[in-house]
Amino acid sequence: MSAYASESIKIPEGIEVSVEGMLVTVSGPKGKISRDFAHSRLKLSKRGGEILLESPSKGKRLNATVGTIASHIRNMFKGVTEGHVYNMRVIYAHFPITVKVAGKDVLIENFMGERSKRVAKIVGNVKVTVQGDELILEGIDKEEVGQTAANIHMATHVKKMDPRVFQDGVYLAERR
Repeated sequence: MSAYASESIKIPEGIEVSVEGMLVTVSGPKGKISRDFAHSRLKLSKRGGEILLESPSKGKRLNATVGTIASHIRNMFKGVTEGHVYNMRVIYAHFPITVKVAGKDVLIENFMGERSKRVAKIVGNVKVTVQGDELILEGIDKEEVGQTAANIHMATHVKKMDPRVFQDGVYLAERR
């Protein structure tokens, strides 16, 4: 099989990688992540100290898929070594918003003076800590951390009001 688009990803030191079919498992100092890439039509293999991605035929879509899956694998490498950290800020003008973590939920109280709590789900093994008006989301899986940040932001999304005037909410400030 000759590959039309291919990319090799060097495995960093201190990380163990196993490739079984289309299932890639990466383990490092912070933990272990597994991801199945069976939805793609690519060929995945591990040769020596690198992972090789190959596309079976020509096409822009397959070339893009090679780059996308390579990025996912690099994100897995970063997750098990450094971890992914998102910082979010609580912004309010009139009513002070209170944010609490209760189990697998983030509770947002007094948003826009509402009596009921708004709830955002924490996805997977993401650790959420609240320090004053700042939330810190930490985890080894970038998709889980990003989805948790999106859930928190969307819980405070204001509908049917001018977003230039009503800027209250919880917003993403920094990604590391």
